[in-house]
Amino acid sequence: MSDAARFEFMDVVRSIVDVHQELRAQASRAVNLSLTLRNWMIGYYIDAFELRGSNRADYGDELFAKLAQELTAASLSNCNKRQLYRYLRFFRTYPQIVGTLSPKLRGLLLVDHAASKVGTASPQSNVPVERLVSQLSYSQLELLVDTDDDLKRRFYEIECLLGNWSVRELKRQIASLYYERSGLSTDKNALAAHVHDHAEQSATALNIRDPYIFEFLGLKPQEVMYESDLEDAILDNLQQFLLEMGHGFCFEARQKRILIGDEHYFIDLVFYHRILKCHVLVELKLAEFSHENIGQLNTYVSWYKKHVMQESDNPPIGILLCTHKKHSLAEFALAGMDNQLFVSKYQLELPKREEIERFLAAKLQEAGIGDD
Repeated sequence: MSDAARFEFMDVVRSIVDVHQELRAQASRAVNLSLTLRNWMIGYYIDAFELRGSNRADYGDELFAKLAQELTAASLSNCNKRQLYRYLRFFRTYPQIVGTLSPKLRGLLLVDHAASKVGTASPQSNVPVERLVSQLSYSQLELLVDTDDDLKRRFYEIECLLGNWSVRELKRQIASLYYERSGLSTDKNALAAHVHDHAEQSATALNIRDPYIFEFLGLKPQEVMYESDLEDAILDNLQQFLLEMGHGFCFEARQKRILIGDEHYFIDLVFYHRILKCHVLVELKLAEFSHENIGQLNTYVSWYKKHVMQESDNPPIGILLCTHKKHSLAEFALAGMDNQLFVSKYQLELPKREEIERFLAAKLQEAGIGDD
């Protein structure tokens, strides 16, 4: 073998890394595309049934409730009544997606129905539909569907694609009225440059933190939601630590998913305390304490009080655990508790702050980032 053709060791490393990254990106695009097309086709079939179903009058206003019941029983993810309405709206907003379907999928459609919808659609995006479905996730498209104004929607389509924005960034820009600010700005290019310079970009890896994605793949939240190996290890040990303390903790869930408004949230650990007769919600943050963290936990506690608490239960409480390098902190959320007897009883039965902080400090020490 000549020197020119010699394959060095680091060439092997770089080649394997390049192949891994490219195929991982392909997997991400394939999953996102499959989920988008599935949800579009669900909306298509609902639309077709509403217009052409032979027995549609038998269902009337109950169509979505009955359909959600049947699809959930068939183990289809994210097919509750509210979500089915969103799929229908998605189809009606982007009927042109029909052009991206494979011949096999197109063969499953009532072709004349899909064609008539494309022909009567409201003004469509200037962005090629192939780019929309291949480069934007369904979560991003759902945010765009919620934008009622066609021009505004097209603006965010283009900006999101140009900036390779993450879902969170698109949501933030919509909430910060970027479209309206751009319309009022005398130097639109300067504003756009500033926005894109500070924007959070979408990762090429499969976004398994997107609840639509992992539910579509049949993954369980506890299998995918950990931010790091350190957080995973701490939660594993924390769960056992609380159960072994003899304070009445009964384990219920890990990475418990709840829906607040239009967003999914995940509570790290959920216990039921048989002595206090209440739920105990535990949140771990690998960061310094912030009022935003305790506010979020208070929101979870309030949600549990409204949606889960039974008449015989006492109000739920939350425990916020923060770890930042050499410092550990435990805070308790007592949302809505104005009875000092309640507070005193909870303080008596729950682990002491010092006990939890010692536990956290020990875990950080084991990870090599605790006190020297």
